[in-house]
Amino acid sequence: MHAAVPMIFGISLVSSGFAAPPPNGDKDDPGKPAVAAENPPEPVVHTATVTIAGESVEYRVTTGKLQIEQDDGKPRASIFHVSYERTGIEDPKSRPVMFAFNGGPGSSAVWLHLGVLGPKRVELPGNGTPAPRPPARVIDNPFSILDVCDLVFIDPVSTGYSRAEQDSKPADFHGLNEDVESVGDFIRRWVTEHKRWGSPKYLLGESYGGVRAAGLASQLQSRYGMMLNGVVLLSSLLDFATLQDDLGQAVYLPGYTGVAHFHGKLSGDRDALVREAAAFAFGEYSTALLKGTTLDEKTKAATAAQLASFSGIDAAVWLAHDLRIGPTFFRAELLRKEGKIIGRFDARVAWDTADPAAQAPDCDPSFELVYGAFSTAMLDYLGRDLGYQEDRPYEVMSNKVHPWRWSSENQIVSVAGRLANAMRDNPHLRVLVMAGYTDLATPPESVGHSLRHLGRLPKSTLQNIRTTRYDGGHMFYLNPPDLAKSRKDLLEFLNPQEKP
Repeated sequence: MHAAVPMIFGISLVSSGFAAPPPNGDKDDPGKPAVAAENPPEPVVHTATVTIAGESVEYRVTTGKLQIEQDDGKPRASIFHVSYERTGIEDPKSRPVMFAFNGGPGSSAVWLHLGVLGPKRVELPGNGTPAPRPPARVIDNPFSILDVCDLVFIDPVSTGYSRAEQDSKPADFHGLNEDVESVGDFIRRWVTEHKRWGSPKYLLGESYGGVRAAGLASQLQSRYGMMLNGVVLLSSLLDFATLQDDLGQAVYLPGYTGVAHFHGKLSGDRDALVREAAAFAFGEYSTALLKGTTLDEKTKAATAAQLASFSGIDAAVWLAHDLRIGPTFFRAELLRKEGKIIGRFDARVAWDTADPAAQAPDCDPSFELVYGAFSTAMLDYLGRDLGYQEDRPYEVMSNKVHPWRWSSENQIVSVAGRLANAMRDNPHLRVLVMAGYTDLATPPESVGHSLRHLGRLPKSTLQNIRTTRYDGGHMFYLNPPDLAKSRKDLLEFLNPQEKP
């Protein structure tokens, strides 16, 4: 068996050595009991109005912390959240409610909150690839789904303003199962306190947040009897094995095709090319890789030529790398002649490099252009618009959650089985997969491969899974046309046609 994957996630899936979160100013020891806040801030409630799809939508926004407790009633942790509820609704339980969170582990929910779902979004120039001029600001988001669905943005323990309390240790929450349990307890408490057990309930997780969502779908159902209506996997994955070894080579190839097409290295119909690349990747290419050193030279050369036609990387380079090129090298190689490197989260982003001969980029430009913008905008929005602030830092992305316990000994982490069990036991549970063509962090074929192998589910249940693609990358919603499309896709998901 393989060792558990030692990955570190940033916005989502930032592997070690790339765009790691900046060091934290305070040095909390995750192994020591936390100190409880003597006077935790009271929730702050505001009312506001936003125009969505031409309609004026009045809403209430609650910013604050909800404490989850131990069995004896002592507080375990205070989980920070921002909740949006449309006002003027006769029967609130008729309104769907969506719980949204980003990944990491170690990321707050700022990206989904101010990027795509909430009534405010960060103002970015152009198609989301140029770096914004500081300071970044928030503007109204006419593509929010708040008109049809209430929204709760959750910062897991040690992210945002969420903290362990009293005798609890922060490390008690820093693990796959521990994280699912604590976030699940928060959702139960929020639903109970807001009297929303009768509402349709949805989860939306980005990147590692999709791992959390798959775990929660099972946890909420088995522990609390909370049956969900839908799970949204945005730029996510379910099984880390899909990014490893020869399977990873096949998974990444269609992504290379989409990226190469965007940068003009391939011509023709992009969608058709990506489909052809996927067929080749899981057919002839996988067969060639499986043969290892027994692959004959003629077939090897033909395979390299095909790889070149799907990636924009010369066949000679593929041959020199034994038909195996990882995403890090690809980011350095594709535009090497132009003296540029491309992004990992969004490979549409290309920046000049100081070292054209480098085998790996020295940064991820697609991360660098959003980190400061979202951090600044979030703190300004919380303090100026929502009237909430604390003395301790708001952990947009925190290293404090590491080392993360993957709850997996001598094996690759996978939550595909948990999602399958939830769908088996709740045949009405639907899944929406949202993926970007230029995402080199969680390539679309990763989760696609996992979902194609949920073989123990009946076909009628598998029909509850829908996949949609976007022009952008990991945070495709930074591209205005993709933001508009994401609203359309989410509305269709929230309002399915009733089956007889």
